[in-house]
Amino acid sequence: MTPEQERRWTLPTAQDTRDLGRELGAVLRAGDLVVLTGDLGAGKTTFTQGLAEGLGVRGPITSPTFVIARVHPSLTGGPDLVHVDAYRLSGGAELDDLDLDASLEESVTVVEWGEGLAESLAAQRLEVLLQRSRSEDEEEQERVAVLRGVGERWADGLDEVGQER
Repeated sequence: MTPEQERRWTLPTAQDTRDLGRELGAVLRAGDLVVLTGDLGAGKTTFTQGLAEGLGVRGPITSPTFVIARVHPSLTGGPDLVHVDAYRLSGGAELDDLDLDASLEESVTVVEWGEGLAESLAAQRLEVLLQRSRSEDEEEQERVAVLRGVGERWADGLDEVGQER
């Protein structure tokens, strides 16, 4: 059985979402796969912006919805960030066409809308679910992030994230 670890955070603001991503980015390493799930507007790209800050990669980080994938080179000698948006992909065959496995070992790969598609890329991965409150008032739309580590890599890996919360 593959070990799993899960942690949950309440994120009152978009900046809190970005900060959690930054803290995670600081502990990511080459070969890590992050699969992001959540409704439209839940903060997937905001989270990835923070993650990119933590990794120290070249930006700006925007949703790659129409280009499907972008590579953000490291500015610090660390791994590059491969940022993928699987929203417009119709299945696993189209994800395979991106040849993500060619750069998976030397990069950090983040796949937005990746649930049900990207898990096959790596047995060890971090699954991130972002949910937002249903409040009509933008000021009161807090988010909840659930990070679930799958595999030995994440047996203790989430302990370092979000210590300031």
